[in-house]
Amino acid sequence: MFHRQSSLRHSSIIMVFFALLFLSSQPKAISQDSSPGLDFFSGVNFSFRDMNFYTQYEYLLQVTPGFKWNMGHHWQLTGQAIIPVINRYGDDYKYVQVNALNISKELRIKSLYLKATAGVFSEKRYGLDLKAFLPLCDWFALEGRAGYVGVVVINPVWWYGSMNTFVWTAGGDIYLQQWNTQFRGIIGKYLFRDFGFEVEAMRHFNHTTVSIYGQWNDIQGFDAGFRFVVALPPYHRTHRKVNFRPASNYRMSYAIMYHHVTNDFYRTDPEENERDGWFSRDLLHWGSHTMQPDFIITEKTKKNETPE
Repeated sequence: MFHRQSSLRHSSIIMVFFALLFLSSQPKAISQDSSPGLDFFSGVNFSFRDMNFYTQYEYLLQVTPGFKWNMGHHWQLTGQAIIPVINRYGDDYKYVQVNALNISKELRIKSLYLKATAGVFSEKRYGLDLKAFLPLCDWFALEGRAGYVGVVVINPVWWYGSMNTFVWTAGGDIYLQQWNTQFRGIIGKYLFRDFGFEVEAMRHFNHTTVSIYGQWNDIQGFDAGFRFVVALPPYHRTHRKVNFRPASNYRMSYAIMYHHVTNDFYRTDPEENERDGWFSRDLLHWGSHTMQPDFIITEKTKKNETPE
């Protein structure tokens, strides 16, 4: 009886997810269309740690080629691979890995913003993910996300486990537009079934965001650190049907007490970061999206055609 009830609950989650995913067939749920196009991009991951008595530093250098196909109406197909170049982290990092291969949909229903994603995510996870954001005024908003995921390993052999992990976070954001400062607090259940919370204070500058954070979970206790996100040039870009560009940002996170298995969450978008949030700028105009955009994008004009 218990197993039958569990299956019914999981089936209900999947049905609700796909109902929200295809709700976009109603025109009133769409705020503004994204420009269709195919982007190929690549970035670099550099990691180092000081955890080994015999080696002062261990380091890892990876390149991260990927693509995004904006299909219009805020539908997007995303993929990314992680390719090791220099590896001093061990055998777990010597293979090419798939960091993302999923389809997503953003939509707006009155004041509620939703993003539904299905496919392969970072942290070797696959499944379903739903993000929600509800601005209550110009300076305060509620946020939440929920995921139903399993483990997937694509290299060196294909292997996947059952979708048996339910993760979630919920919290709120305060944005002080005069100082471009944002405060964020969340509680949640994370990938390794730990429960915890996190608070973060962010200061948004031109092309850069710097933050300090503190967190707690029921496995390792308290931790703290800082993060920064830098939008990468060129800042003036031309939009074509097919575009080649660097990754949109460089993100670094530092923790005083490094615990890989606590307060951990996957990313559905390989370029997702604290500066931009979960939603496209043309859909959600709140927080850092009210600032001058990092990238000025113009449409390519045909020969003998002058821009308006």
